[in-house]
Amino acid sequence: MSDCLYFVVPCYNDADTLPVSVPVFLQKLDALTAAGTISADSRLLLVNDGSCDSTWEVILTLKQKYGRITAVNLARNVGEQNALLAGMFTAIKKADCVITMDSDLQDDIEAVDEMLQHYAEGCDIVYGVHRMRKEDAFAERFFAAAFYQLMRAARTGLIYQHANYRLMSRHAVALLQNNRQAVYYLPCVVSNLELKSAVVYHERFERAAGQSGYNFIKKYRLAVLALLAHSDVPIKLLGSASALSAAGTAAAGVGLLKAWQRRGKMCGGWSVLCIGLPVFTVSCGALCLGAAKKRKSFLKPIAAPRYTIVQIVES
Repeated sequence: MSDCLYFVVPCYNDADTLPVSVPVFLQKLDALTAAGTISADSRLLLVNDGSCDSTWEVILTLKQKYGRITAVNLARNVGEQNALLAGMFTAIKKADCVITMDSDLQDDIEAVDEMLQHYAEGCDIVYGVHRMRKEDAFAERFFAAAFYQLMRAARTGLIYQHANYRLMSRHAVALLQNNRQAVYYLPCVVSNLELKSAVVYHERFERAAGQSGYNFIKKYRLAVLALLAHSDVPIKLLGSASALSAAGTAAAGVGLLKAWQRRGKMCGGWSVLCIGLPVFTVSCGALCLGAAKKRKSFLKPIAAPRYTIVQIVES
């Protein structure tokens, strides 16, 4: 008997995108069902993450039009990572596996077939790894490459060029329910699960419709949060830099004193060092303390729920 698959798609201000992307998701479900790869109970699960536009109304309209859609409405915007969890935890009540994707169809949906092949071979996690498009702006490609290289250097375990596109078994999703870390980046959490996994490479396309909600500031904030939440390497580097700078300040002070004794006047080079190094030391120390405090707050377990579901509309 074929397993039940749920596509889990977080939606935030996607009223213009969903009428274009939902038929594509459903066509893929129908094709997989007809081929006997998945069961007829498989569904598309859309999570409205507190959208400010008419996304929820559009979801309900599409559900009434097409069927085979489960709609989840969150009380407020909790961010993409928490919206994904809400969708996955709802899905595994009935699904044997889930595939998470963005609503804009930038990830190649045809890679789902290969993902399901790996799942049939016993993989609990299959990562979708996209190839960078040459058509992307240089700044976007540079930022993405720098982010993944930085996360790799910080030993976070993040799979290079992997974001939200992945398959997870019910067992793998259930393990995520034990994670109570206050702030986290889901691709890092999943990649550190000690389960059998595989990687599927796919093309990256332009958005099917609508505009991305991630500007440079949001991407930068996400990168900082992901780095501090999953690695202490930046804190150690800042601490080491502050300590070395303090040692350099002491050495510069000794040099300045000797120059004063020898010449009877201030030496310009040593003076600059005696001023610049303490400033650098204090800056690195302050950043180190601030980052350590922030990381501690990220790792602190949360007691409150990550999200609140106000409505679930099923087929």
